[in-house]
Amino acid sequence: MFNPHTFNLFLIGMAIVAAVVFVSLFFVDAGYGKFYTAKWGPSLDNHLGWFLMEVPVFIAMLALWWFSDRRGDGIRLLFLLIFELHYFHRSFIFPLQLRGHSRMPLSIVLMGAVFNTLNAFMQGGWLFYVSPADFYPAGWVRSLPFLAGVVIFAAGMYINIQSDGIIRNLRKPGDTAHYLPKDGMFRYVTSANYFGEFMEWVGFAILTWSWAGAVFALWTFANLAPRAARIYDLYSREFPDELDTSRVKRILPFIY
Repeated sequence: MFNPHTFNLFLIGMAIVAAVVFVSLFFVDAGYGKFYTAKWGPSLDNHLGWFLMEVPVFIAMLALWWFSDRRGDGIRLLFLLIFELHYFHRSFIFPLQLRGHSRMPLSIVLMGAVFNTLNAFMQGGWLFYVSPADFYPAGWVRSLPFLAGVVIFAAGMYINIQSDGIIRNLRKPGDTAHYLPKDGMFRYVTSANYFGEFMEWVGFAILTWSWAGAVFALWTFANLAPRAARIYDLYSREFPDELDTSRVKRILPFIY
């Protein structure tokens, strides 16, 4: 199903596109959430938008595993469960937790769905088709990459979910004011939820010890870091007396 040479070219292409996206997003705001604007065209309720954007990767990864002759490999099945844990939350739980009914452009939903599907082909392609059959021996769960990667992934998922909860609970019902999030990892970065998500995929890249995972971690940073910079600038203007810009960074604590 996957040719190793073609797959490597695919990864290189995805890495190049990530670099282009990284630069572009410093000049163009992805029009959802705080930066929603009608100029992006037809829109959906954000609950439905998030579901439609995230669920394709959940389904595609399951299909890639199911049709692989490595379906019974215990280590690869464990990787699948870790990967799907994130996307089960993003597809089926996170959309239900959203408060209010803001809009999400259909174009953003479609672009996100396409990228997420491509990511399933990156991760699933490597794990279930391209990687050497003996690349992950039974003892892999005791290896340093796996143990370190699982810790980083779990910490990142915790930070991501906690930070989303902090943002979600900044306002009481009926309140329309804007507030600066300050708890949890927001003490160190203004986009703590993005920091958590980036940590997750760095952890996944380490625990699978794969270039496919590394390219996705790169993509995550390329997509989220420019947006985190815009949020930082927005908070700096809205809360000049509350945001300590000498201590609080954008997405990477103590660094950026």
